[in-house]
Amino acid sequence: MPLDRVDRAILEYLQANGRATAAELSEAVNLSPSPTHRRQKMLEEQGVIQRYVAVLDQDKVGLPVNVFVTVKLANHTDETLHGFERAVAACPEVMEMYEMTGARDYLLRVVAADVAAYEAFLRGTLTKIPGVQSFESAMALKRIVYRTALPLRGG
Repeated sequence: MPLDRVDRAILEYLQANGRATAAELSEAVNLSPSPTHRRQKMLEEQGVIQRYVAVLDQDKVGLPVNVFVTVKLANHTDETLHGFERAVAACPEVMEMYEMTGARDYLLRVVAADVAAYEAFLRGTLTKIPGVQSFESAMALKRIVYRTALPLRGG
């Protein structure tokens, strides 16, 4: 079902104010509380809203290091691909994982307390996953833009 203007307004507001009360949300989207609540529940049931979370400050929780890792697998059998994906999905340090086109098979964003902690992850986990042929790491110097809200305007 396509999203209409009110659905988009609800989603925009909730992305910035996940703890909004029903009254705050209905006021923000200019709709009475009951229909606003129904629409919010429908968006949840349809999986448009997947979950509600608290966005933490990486520095303040002791995980200031972001490393982007590209991984090339030795082969592309279903067993190797699924095995790698399962192993990486089980690593809490891996914040994002994307299957890629081009010379590398996967791109990972890994968080760590410091370079030594990243090296421990690399040596103790990533290099031990069956099928990993090679990898390259690029350490982020500083974050310039970080968004958690999707751009819902238009469309």
